[in-house]
Amino acid sequence: MTSEYRHVPVMLTEVEQELSLKPGDVVCDCTLGGAGHTVALAQHVAPDGLSLGIDQDDAALKAASERMDRLAPCVTYKFLKGNFSQLDNLLVQAQVIGVDAFLFDLGVSSPQLDVAERGFSYHEDAPLDMRMDPRNNTLTAAEVIQTYNEADLTRILRSYGDEKFAARIAHVIVEQRKLSPIRTTLELVEVVKRAIPAAARRHGKHPARKTFQALRIEVNHELDVLETGLKQAIRWLNPGGRICIIAYHSLEDKLVKHILSEYAQGCVCPADFPVCVCGRKPVLDILTKKPLVATPSEVECNPRARSALLRAARRTTYL
Repeated sequence: MTSEYRHVPVMLTEVEQELSLKPGDVVCDCTLGGAGHTVALAQHVAPDGLSLGIDQDDAALKAASERMDRLAPCVTYKFLKGNFSQLDNLLVQAQVIGVDAFLFDLGVSSPQLDVAERGFSYHEDAPLDMRMDPRNNTLTAAEVIQTYNEADLTRILRSYGDEKFAARIAHVIVEQRKLSPIRTTLELVEVVKRAIPAAARRHGKHPARKTFQALRIEVNHELDVLETGLKQAIRWLNPGGRICIIAYHSLEDKLVKHILSEYAQGCVCPADFPVCVCGRKPVLDILTKKPLVATPSEVECNPRARSALLRAARRTTYL
């Protein structure tokens, strides 16, 4: 299975520029995958730095270790099994006292999308699973489809998928499951197609794309996990350290923007106060006022970079 982890790193040039690594730094890739970014970033911290990587998939950890041994043999690295929402515990486990750079490359990795039995793809028939960490997560997409009421299904599809026909899709799902359970990906695709008007299906991307995105986010609690992980990473940043986040849809990007802005805010005293009494200092300096996007040439070579939105910030020197 490790051969499936051939990771083409998205916006690598921009990531390297924003993280501005130097020899001796500690860098942590919170979304290790096949170590595409990690191998490149490790070259910048060699020979005395440390490269950390986090992933909850055993196959990804194995593939990443093999790739590091082959391509960056002189770099010290520690790859840790877990989710970046567990960052505090994982960094204590790694015995580091601070980190100079964090990378979050969000979204579903290529192997998860490409291996049909994981249930992420609307192109292949498979059980409706969508769990990124099956060992520690009992909620599947099938359970969401079979047990959530119509109002909750509508909310999920609208909030997490920005689905225009959320109410119609939720209604058809509820009516269909009265007749027979919806257990597989292609069964769900057919239900979604019935719910969306034919004219709307003829244009744009796959009609089930937004529904599958919404279910994946719900099953894996992705936004809650992202918020927890980002806040922990910011706390671990050394003064002057940098954090870089690549998001792939507007919900992720909005949350990233909100958190970075929150930590970049200084004094919150009313404007008519003559002096600051709150004592609040900004924790971050925003490096990207607007998200960076992939170049046309990169998108042509790596279509998954098309929707990438990169934001970066630097830890202030306030203690």
